[in-house]
Amino acid sequence: MIVKNNYNECLTNLACSIRKYFGLDCKHNTLSYIDSLLEEYKPVNVVTVLCDGMGSNILDRTLDKDSFFIKNRMKSITTVFPATTVAATTSMMTGLNPVESGMLGWDMYFKEIDRTITTFMCSDKGDFTFTPVKEAVEFEKKHMKTRSVMDEINEKGIDKAYTLFPFGPDPYRDLDDMLRIIEEKCSEEGKKYIYAYDTEPDTTMHEIGCDSAEAGKLIIELNDRLEQLCERLENTIVFVVADHGHKNVINIDLKEYPDVVDCLVRNTSLEPRAVNFFVKAEKTGKFEHLFEKYFSKDFDLYPKDEIISSELFGDGEENEIFRDSLGDYLAIAKTDKTLLYIGSEVLKSQHAGYTDDEIYVPLIVINKCREY
Repeated sequence: MIVKNNYNECLTNLACSIRKYFGLDCKHNTLSYIDSLLEEYKPVNVVTVLCDGMGSNILDRTLDKDSFFIKNRMKSITTVFPATTVAATTSMMTGLNPVESGMLGWDMYFKEIDRTITTFMCSDKGDFTFTPVKEAVEFEKKHMKTRSVMDEINEKGIDKAYTLFPFGPDPYRDLDDMLRIIEEKCSEEGKKYIYAYDTEPDTTMHEIGCDSAEAGKLIIELNDRLEQLCERLENTIVFVVADHGHKNVINIDLKEYPDVVDCLVRNTSLEPRAVNFFVKAEKTGKFEHLFEKYFSKDFDLYPKDEIISSELFGDGEENEIFRDSLGDYLAIAKTDKTLLYIGSEVLKSQHAGYTDDEIYVPLIVINKCREY
């Protein structure tokens, strides 16, 4: 298979450049042009703002060429595979590829407890109350590698790091509050790293569509508000990135294909546009035939061994749960279709497929250090 993700120039590598600047070890290569920038200007503050779902192609369709984001976009880079928040934000926060972290998709099969789990929430797939399953919480603590750059900086004790989320134990309230905290922290003494995550425009895109007027307004607001913030910053380099892009989709329900369902051992997982299948051993041939018949125009199907050998989920030390969670086959969307099964959410726009709209993300760099 052709791996479109560039694991020498993706979110993982940007995270490794940040790791390097703060004196942490790196499992992967850094981005030389980011290293040179950080070394030349030696910013007191490094800030990453990750806008969920704000892919490069969506920016080009929404903003004019003189907008703040477009003018300061150094280039477009790829996200990791799959192009989804669980995998990509973990890579941006750790400097590890998904094969290493074990954070592979929104839903994952946890063999140790024999359950398909919504990964971030540690809840059963389809439980939209997101009630944590104790065994799933313990499984993730035991197996997933999610210790962040921010954690490691603070543990080292030389510099400081801050993590800003709109959820969790100390959430920011809204965009205004997030930007206020960033500005406040940047004014404090000492070298520091600030990582801020915004759920938009992803949330709105899922519900209304990626090219909706509402999503466009959110992107314009992010563009304008971050420009205003950066005008007030000094001795700071700001990175604005996304975890993935988006694509408007047509949903296909596997329950309408009982002959395909009959081939499966359990529920599907990972993502509706990067779907893994656990197939009954005696029905692999039938499954391949039926998939070709029904879905080959919209999905490419790969067996597990080809996925592993291709390093689609990145290179590095393979997480111990990787192969068990991978399934027997992986179907990757190449058009606008999704494959839904038990507990899948019906959404207007999705990601994790292999179109340019989904895999390319902006690397926006704003240098607010004293120059010359």
